[in-house]
Amino acid sequence: MSFIRPMTGAATMLLLSAAPYLNAAENNNFTVTDTQMRTLGIELVALSNQTNGVSASFPAQVILPPQQETIVSAPLAGLVSRILVQENQQVTKGTPLLVLSSPQLGEQQLALIQAQNRVRLASSTASRERALFKEGIIAERRVIEADSALRDAQAVLQQAKMTLSLSGVSPSALSRMSNSGGISNELTITAPSAATIISLSAKLGQRVTAADPLMQLAKLDTLWMDIQVPSGDTGRWSVGQQVQIAGGGSGTIQSINPFSRNGQTSHVRAKVTTGTSTLRLGEFVQVKLPLAASNSWDIPISAIARQGENAVVFVRDKNAFHAVPIKVLTSAGQRAQISGALKASDRIASTSVIALKAAWQGIGGAEE
Repeated sequence: MSFIRPMTGAATMLLLSAAPYLNAAENNNFTVTDTQMRTLGIELVALSNQTNGVSASFPAQVILPPQQETIVSAPLAGLVSRILVQENQQVTKGTPLLVLSSPQLGEQQLALIQAQNRVRLASSTASRERALFKEGIIAERRVIEADSALRDAQAVLQQAKMTLSLSGVSPSALSRMSNSGGISNELTITAPSAATIISLSAKLGQRVTAADPLMQLAKLDTLWMDIQVPSGDTGRWSVGQQVQIAGGGSGTIQSINPFSRNGQTSHVRAKVTTGTSTLRLGEFVQVKLPLAASNSWDIPISAIARQGENAVVFVRDKNAFHAVPIKVLTSAGQRAQISGALKASDRIASTSVIALKAAWQGIGGAEE
């Protein structure tokens, strides 16, 4: 596809009138006077003045770092009896999220009470046996057996406490259960840390089994972007480079996956450094990645003239132009990244390159 805009009728007439004075020569040099440049509307740009780097836009999805996400799941099978929060609500550590009614919770509390009673009985028995042994009434074997029974009872009690703790019972609630001896089948599930509720899968009256997801919590102060780039182009970027988010915001490349998932695209992962508050988890945004190459130049795309599969730019030297072959590395918007035998002091034509191409080819304004 040609990057040269079609000439208007007026420009064609100017070219035809100026063609006899444009002297094509060998080795890509041809003379164009300053007056002819003004007539044809040719403008020059200096390569040393090009400060804006070329970038290309790619789609990216806003995602969460794994350590920022928490899934609250059902610790026991039961019935969702109350939901105390809603989506997009911010919660602090310990905030009640929902209430789960579970017969298993009653069974676990019963096991705790029974284990406590066995410990009390075993402790009393061990104390009595030690007293009788000191008086010489019983053999030492009975003391050893009593102490062993006490340790077994204490281990069972510890297991009962751990089971309730894994079921989501807080230490304070566990202490109340131990002291009161009462049994309840309702378990209040609380937030493990300060976060935002990004999805609520539990429904009021829903029956759930152990490990069923109830809601998803996330810390939204840190976000990542999964940027989709053409497969094979990942070598253009490196970890630490800055990226720009369309609409405001920026990020830093964290990792680059050189392997393609579907044969067409690979993924560049970036951390959002500014503009986090304007992004929404899961949304797709446009991200601009810099396109840099060694010995490359950033020029206006209008400065490029095509000749079949080849491309040239016209470098001004005194009263003449020199056609310099170039390679277009990439283009984005109205800018292009090129490589070629150019230097920082060169001035190249950025407008009316079709007129210069006509003079270079010696065709006096033939159509592109």
